[in-house]
Amino acid sequence: MNLTKLYLAPMAGAADIAMRLMCFDHGADMCTTEMISAAAVKYGDKKTFRLAAIDEREGVCALQVFGHDPGVIAYAIKALYDNAKVKPAAFDINMGCPVKKVVSNGDGSALMRDPLLAANIMEAAVKASPVPVTVKMRLGWDREHINCAELCRIAGECGVSSVCVHGRTSRDMYAPGTVDINAIAEARAAARIPFTANGDITDVESAEKMLSATGADALMIGRAALGDPFVFEMIRAGLGGLPYTPPTVHERLFAAKRHLLLMVGLKGERTGVCEGRKHAAWYTKGMTGSAALRRRMNSASSTAEMINILEEIEKVQNYDGTTDPY
Repeated sequence: MNLTKLYLAPMAGAADIAMRLMCFDHGADMCTTEMISAAAVKYGDKKTFRLAAIDEREGVCALQVFGHDPGVIAYAIKALYDNAKVKPAAFDINMGCPVKKVVSNGDGSALMRDPLLAANIMEAAVKASPVPVTVKMRLGWDREHINCAELCRIAGECGVSSVCVHGRTSRDMYAPGTVDINAIAEARAAARIPFTANGDITDVESAEKMLSATGADALMIGRAALGDPFVFEMIRAGLGGLPYTPPTVHERLFAAKRHLLLMVGLKGERTGVCEGRKHAAWYTKGMTGSAALRRRMNSASSTAEMINILEEIEKVQNYDGTTDPY
């Protein structure tokens, strides 16, 4: 049986407690929180501490922090750990986010342009953290400056426990066809610590290809899990050579409703419904007649209204209840 670990990526605006609980229930070995601003922690921002919360129902969960000041990173790690009711299993340093408002401040993947600063941040984090420190990075800033192998080596020297490499550069953003598995493999060869591969892992075939080419110890799944927490079960079964039955439409829609109810329970009806619309849209993408009904979701204002729309989507499906129609 294949023992490769499967992790949920720390996706901003998506990987909140509700999504993490859904993924844990469907086979994720570890999840990571949305990225937490070290500077906001330093300023005592209450919303940031709420965003960093881990639910007692979760499995192994890491807490991701971003910033560009070693001292502020160290402060944030201590403050987050001390204030956490449920302690994180690890702190993950974000060196991979390519979003303009993040890199323009010197955070995220911008750190890859300054290996010395990145090393200072990793050392400060390791010294401050009572739990293991991990790092998530990209291949490099752009195609002319791919330095993930160097930074993986440095990470090990700084005491980092494991590294994850997303197979795109910062400038690639999330463009299709830009994942460079060979570059991930080179980084894996340079790393002397446990290694996780990330980038366009969407099914068994892509997971097998990534493992075969890189020899990674774990795989991190990101956008493929949006509206599809079942992806962890599917890939685990495939890697282990085990039979797998895809979820029916009924099971997918049941999961969508459960996800919505989790969000409402955790965030209140107004916020839960508002943020739950995009998740419901992801769950129902491709289903018969769902486009028009999804447009109604955009104006739904109550849990009951959202549930009714999901039930209407199920009524118009052409399926026998036992097979997935798409």
